[in-house]
Amino acid sequence: MTVRTPMFLVICLAAAALVFAGAVAVGNDYVFFAGYVILQYVVLSTAWNILGGYCGYVNFGSAAFFALGAYSTVAIYKLIGDNDLPHIVPMPVLMLVGGVVSGVVGFGMGYLTLRLRGAFFAIATLALAVVLQTLIVNWDFVGGSRGAYILRPEEVPLIGSYIKYLFLVMLLLAVAALVIARLIEHSRLGYGFATIRDDELAAEASGVPTLKLKLIATTISGALMGMAGAPFPYYIGYLQPSSTFGLDYAVNSIAMPLIGGTTSWVGPLIGTILLGSLQQIATVTISSAVNLLLVGFVIAAPNGIIGLVRKYIRHKPVGPVGRHRVEADAPEPAP
Repeated sequence: MTVRTPMFLVICLAAAALVFAGAVAVGNDYVFFAGYVILQYVVLSTAWNILGGYCGYVNFGSAAFFALGAYSTVAIYKLIGDNDLPHIVPMPVLMLVGGVVSGVVGFGMGYLTLRLRGAFFAIATLALAVVLQTLIVNWDFVGGSRGAYILRPEEVPLIGSYIKYLFLVMLLLAVAALVIARLIEHSRLGYGFATIRDDELAAEASGVPTLKLKLIATTISGALMGMAGAPFPYYIGYLQPSSTFGLDYAVNSIAMPLIGGTTSWVGPLIGTILLGSLQQIATVTISSAVNLLLVGFVIAAPNGIIGLVRKYIRHKPVGPVGRHRVEADAPEPAP
């Protein structure tokens, strides 16, 4: 029986409350610093999967949308500071602005590039990241190549340290991203995405508005990535182009869904928890363990963990000829 979306939202919020309570119970702020990064990648990998997994269009421009959200926050911060205005813009508003900016750019990118397919589309999204990085490097208002400092409050009333507040905000955004991805997967929109992934030419011949659906996917995906990037300047304190346009965001947002599975909303979540947690451990131990895990998963489970589980569940014995599957519990033929 499929869990309805309102019940799924309640379950996710309850799980988020347990996660936050567990992090508080540990009593170590490093848990919030590391947890914030993992939750950030939950949003990024889920957002990437909406276009790359559901529609089958590999996007290498994740860092560009993430950076757009981050630099939207920097621009607002600078605008307020240069005009001697009080810093009263709440984080949800900054995230909304970053989502709108990245969503608009995602729509524009999709309109210009979605007529391309395969490697050509992937290269076009990578070129977008390069172009945006060049623009940011030469935009002195947001710090340019020098970067920009962001002064954040020490504490937030009723919550405590500001890193706890950022952790809580990103936790709620991760819940929202998972709910949106699951809602899409079980809706007509998700079925339309699946037809594009399976056979786009056949979908077009059947009357499916493929371009419209792909534009919706790029807009939603870009908006979620921008929202994930909006709190980042307050998390890191000092933002420079290499911090947001780094290869880590492009690679991880692809690797995590691939490890978990790209055809379901739960795949990016599983992949992020595994790879993201290992990365945080590897920062103080052995960094090569991340590469070993990725290589091992690609070899052992090319369709991700979800695909491996589904293959195991559907596995049945095959007859000696190998052309027809034989049910394990089929009755023997009468003599």
